[in-house]
Amino acid sequence: MEQPNLNYIQTLSGGDLDFEKKIIEIVKQEFPEEKSVYENCITAENFKETAEIVHKIKHKMSILGLEKSHKIAADFEQNLLNENKVFKEEFEKVLVVMTDFINQF
Repeated sequence: MEQPNLNYIQTLSGGDLDFEKKIIEIVKQEFPEEKSVYENCITAENFKETAEIVHKIKHKMSILGLEKSHKIAADFEQNLLNENKVFKEEFEKVLVVMTDFINQF
């Protein structure tokens, strides 16, 4: 499975370590909340709200260099808008990987 990295953040920062720390802190703060909202929405089968939170999480995937996972999230988001949960398992596996990575900081 694809692994998160800080390459995008490092490129964006141009070597500014304070900037990198701020971005990581924002992701670290926002992601667990978004993951919790996702879990509640998917359990309630609220497809529209689930698609909206998947859209937000998808951007975190980009920030963490998860290009293939971003594609899975985009496909999952589109399927949710059609009230279809295809890609749910794959998406949730990425959430676990992201959680483990973020918890290192």
